[in-house]
Amino acid sequence: MSSEQRYDKSMLEQTKQQIRSLVNEIAQISRSDVSPEAFQQEYLNRVVRALGAVGGALWMADDSGRLSLGYQVNLREAKLHEDEEANRVHSYLLYKTLRSPDETDALVPPHSGGENANDGGNPTDFLLILGVIQTELEKVGILEVFQRPDSNPATQQGFLQFVRQVTRYATEYYKNRQLKNFSDRQSLWTQLEDFTRNIHKTLDLRETVYTVANESRRLIECDRVSIAICRGRKAKIEAVSGQDMVDKRSETVKLLGDLATAVVAVNEPIFYNGDSSHLAPQVESVLEEYVDASHTKTIAVYPLVAHTIDEKDYDETEHDKLVIPPPFGAIIVEQIEDANVSEAMKKRIEIVVEHARVAVGNAIEHNSIFLAPLWQAIGKSKFLVAARTLPKTLAVTIGILALILAMIFVPWNFNMHCNGSLEPIVRRNVFAREAGKVDQLYVRHGSVVKEGDVLMELSNNELEAEWQKNEGELNECVKQILALKEASYDAKDAERIRIAGQLAQYTEREKTLNLQKKILNERLEDLKVRAPIDGTVMTFDLENKLRNRPVQPGQILLEVARPEDGLLLELQMPEKRMGHIDDYTRKMREKDKDAKLNVRFVMTVDPSKNYNATLDEEHDRAENRGTEETTVLIRANIDENETLPPGTRAGAGVSAKVYCGKRALGYVCFNELVAFLQKTVFFWFE
Repeated sequence: MSSEQRYDKSMLEQTKQQIRSLVNEIAQISRSDVSPEAFQQEYLNRVVRALGAVGGALWMADDSGRLSLGYQVNLREAKLHEDEEANRVHSYLLYKTLRSPDETDALVPPHSGGENANDGGNPTDFLLILGVIQTELEKVGILEVFQRPDSNPATQQGFLQFVRQVTRYATEYYKNRQLKNFSDRQSLWTQLEDFTRNIHKTLDLRETVYTVANESRRLIECDRVSIAICRGRKAKIEAVSGQDMVDKRSETVKLLGDLATAVVAVNEPIFYNGDSSHLAPQVESVLEEYVDASHTKTIAVYPLVAHTIDEKDYDETEHDKLVIPPPFGAIIVEQIEDANVSEAMKKRIEIVVEHARVAVGNAIEHNSIFLAPLWQAIGKSKFLVAARTLPKTLAVTIGILALILAMIFVPWNFNMHCNGSLEPIVRRNVFAREAGKVDQLYVRHGSVVKEGDVLMELSNNELEAEWQKNEGELNECVKQILALKEASYDAKDAERIRIAGQLAQYTEREKTLNLQKKILNERLEDLKVRAPIDGTVMTFDLENKLRNRPVQPGQILLEVARPEDGLLLELQMPEKRMGHIDDYTRKMREKDKDAKLNVRFVMTVDPSKNYNATLDEEHDRAENRGTEETTVLIRANIDENETLPPGTRAGAGVSAKVYCGKRALGYVCFNELVAFLQKTVFFWFE
């Protein structure tokens, strides 16, 4: 065997190996999940290389059967673009091959074809190898290869066989893609069915708009969906996906409402993904303001209109009579980060808008029915008069009527309740008469003191310094008086007159300084805080409250009382209940001018026993003591102090009720509600 033959066999084997490799690559690409554009490019390049062809083209068919160029390799070599007639003949060839029910592939020699141009043909200088790519459902397209025409018939048949094989790979790719599309479409229909069912589940407006917002975001697969409802001329944001409540005071929500208002006013949908130059000026300004605040990349706003016009029902002759209802709201779809929106997403948005228009429109129309809640309640109450439930209904009705009559006609004790404490009858507050700091504290809680006993001593450095200054000036004045008296003995007449004048001045100043000293001594004495009466110190924790603490004149330091002389009630009655007490007091005084109201109380430490007291006439308005309402401090004298348990201490808490006569049971139970309605409702309609 010659070296030339060995070389030819080696080259042939290498070429076969390359073709097998390319075929394997084509098979792998056909099973991958790449996009159609990427598949067409990789697929056609490998087919042309495997065949060693001049070029090739992939012609893709759409739903209507029209062909378009998907991808090409060296298509210009066919020179179809240079001759319009040749291009038309070639196109008829492609359509004839696509529509042929029998042949799915063909070899078309160069410059061949029928006499009629409509029969199609090959006007090029190349051998055309055609392979139809088709699935069980449709013909997807045509693979066209431009091969040199100088090969023998056996080789050409090999080319055709190869094209048949690779078209099967392309068919496999498009079949897999159809299955994936069917799966995605089925998933979409399932989601759409769930979406439709959920948004039409209720006619409650609030629940409907929140359901539409959240379900739309899931179906569209966007970042945020908001629903705006028109209130007058303005559109208010009522629901935002992913939020339980809408903060209507938020600046972003207000700006989004302004955008919805502008879109509703022009009644045209808008779509923004970075360019707002095509929008109306009134929409563009509010849109840019909102985008600056929210940093949204893409936003679509669609008005929601109650009814739309079907083209088949539209009559141009009735155009002037046609009344188009204004939008009742808007739906806003946003993409925060991604500015690219696919056609599939746009179609989903249109589907969502159509369903949302119906659901929200029905909810608004339903809620606009006059007294709708009442009619609903009446409709739901039919079961109450059914034969099986009628006895129960009558029994409940009779019970309710009996309760209402009892509320109106049954008298009941009308008492004003409040809290209070037991306090000694004899007690005095001890005040600071001078400003100072507590240096010495001689008593504590429970100490027994006599009237005039020193309870504590204060120190006041400024007062002491003032006393020292006065003392020094007084001593100096006394010395000057003595010196002037001695000088007057030996002085002449004129000198004696001058000395007498100075002596009179110093004598007057001495009187003034002595008076100041007396006042300062009294103020120093006031630094000693004394007991005003005999009794017991009632204030707790004096050490922490007063020791080394500064005090001011008039400040209450502690309390001294005589619990053994008896206790009384101090009650903190809410001011709103004092009117009932005063009214009943006046009624009683009309019959007996000395009449007083009765009080019953229980002690907090032992609520099992109750005691009697009589209301005093003196009332003092008190500050709010840890409550939200103003109280009036009223006092009541205990009828018999001896009935109180032994060891009852002053300050014990009590719960009391002041008797204010008898009133209807309903008024006793709901008097505060009646007062509230009279103050907040009935008053404004008088």
